Amino acid sequence: MFGAEKGSAANLDGSALAIGIVQARFNASITDSLAQACLQELAAMGVLADNIRHVQVPGALEVPIALQAMAESEEFDALIALGCIIRGETYHFELVANESGAGVTRIGLDFQIPIANAILTTEDEAQAIARQTDKGRDAAIVAVEMANLLKTL
Repeated sequence: MFGAEKGSAANLDGSALAIGIVQARFNASITDSLAQACLQELAAMGVLADNIRHVQVPGALEVPIALQAMAESEEFDALIALGCIIRGETYHFELVANESGAGVTRIGLDFQIPIANAILTTEDEAQAIARQTDKGRDAAIVAVEMANLLKTL
């Protein structure tokens, strides 16, 4: 029997971690804010700037392919996906949201690397603005916590 893990504190020490970030440029005012909050939180957890690779892609559908290239490199302990998809008047919102989300999840599972998915899917720009800072920080925290956890499993 394994010991109970309930209540164990998250390990948020990022000082020994390498993190890859893929940011979609579409809706740049939102994704730039996500990235800024994410980078600030990574620094606060001790992740060295030299251990962060931050790249940009055109939109959310391109995020998984860049994540896959990073995962294949085996240079990163965790990855972060940043993007913003705002509902429009057509089915395109569902297509982009579903396919980008599925791609991000598949890369994480296929390569056994934690990926914090902070690709916002919102009804309007106001919802995205309301979430941009918190979700950027959350993505950093999830990436560090999960990278440290996977090192122990």
